[in-house]
Amino acid sequence: MRWKKLLLGRLLEIRSEIDRALDGLERGATGAGVDAQRLLRDVLGVDPPADNAAVAGRLDRPLRVCGMVRNTGEPGGGPFWVSRGGELSRQIVEGSQVDHGDPAQEAIWASATHFNPVDIAAALRDRRGRPYDLARYVDRDAVFIAEKTHGGEPLRALELPGLWNGAMAGWNTVFVEVPAATFAPVKTVFDLLRPEHRA
Repeated sequence: MRWKKLLLGRLLEIRSEIDRALDGLERGATGAGVDAQRLLRDVLGVDPPADNAAVAGRLDRPLRVCGMVRNTGEPGGGPFWVSRGGELSRQIVEGSQVDHGDPAQEAIWASATHFNPVDIAAALRDRRGRPYDLARYVDRDAVFIAEKTHGGEPLRALELPGLWNGAMAGWNTVFVEVPAATFAPVKTVFDLLRPEHRA
């Protein structure tokens, strides 16, 4: 519970910084553009646009703070930089979204240091309390084919943009390392034999 509170606290800190930056831009405060660009670059990892209207548009969107654990070989996705439409952003990428036949992509995937344990704090409203239109921030091209089994038979499934790897593609994203103890996956029945699942 402690780490969930810390993720939420970090979310509230960043949301407060964004709100102050947007207020400064709206008032035309001296240095507001420079401060907002710094926030985009240094906190959100985004190349800031040149003009203040574009900076405000890039700041004023849903925000997620994602807890990440050290990669120990668990199946699933992790944090990566993704280039989409000429814009570089932080995304959670699944293995089935990677072209493992491309040596460059495979090398990037294999060198991943962290894993996504699906621990996310999210801000869904703007500074005036209005809910964001979340459909505006979906990457509709983030579909992929996943290999699964049903009744012991292999099958392929076309997956639409998932919550972390497509539906939140246009969100502002911050990754935070959390201890591995916060993550207790159950992907197979054998995972129930792990110490963290024993009473």
